[in-house]
Amino acid sequence: MSADNGPIISMDVDAAFLKSKRGILKAAELVTLFAAFVCFTVASGHKYITATVLELLITSLLLSLYLFKLNKRLTFFFWPLVDVCNSVFAVVYFLVLSLLAMTTHTVTGTLVGGIFALVLAALLSADGYILLRNITFNQPRGQSQSPDNQ
Repeated sequence: MSADNGPIISMDVDAAFLKSKRGILKAAELVTLFAAFVCFTVASGHKYITATVLELLITSLLLSLYLFKLNKRLTFFFWPLVDVCNSVFAVVYFLVLSLLAMTTHTVTGTLVGGIFALVLAALLSADGYILLRNITFNQPRGQSQSPDNQ
């Protein structure tokens, strides 16, 4: 009797992504988000917890997408553009959230969480800038734009 369970799907792990600038930025975003989440949770800032948990999930999914090379298999979205849009909206949202948390703090945890949210906004800005600089809309994928081509 043959024990054929169907095709085996292998998942390649892109360890080089974790060592790249974007991989390090994504990991730093996750650490900063988790620190902000802990601070807001300790301070009982329910209105701040929701935003940090949502962005923590989105960043974790995007990191998993790049880490397991799923962006090459799921081609119905242009994932770098999705990542840039997430970064832009999250920067604006976390700038407002951090300013609110730092100006209206009643507990020290809210103030520290606001500071972490401000650091997160800076990390997201850097991530969005690096990614937007690498996106080329008028060239085939895989080619990078050099200063001579501009």
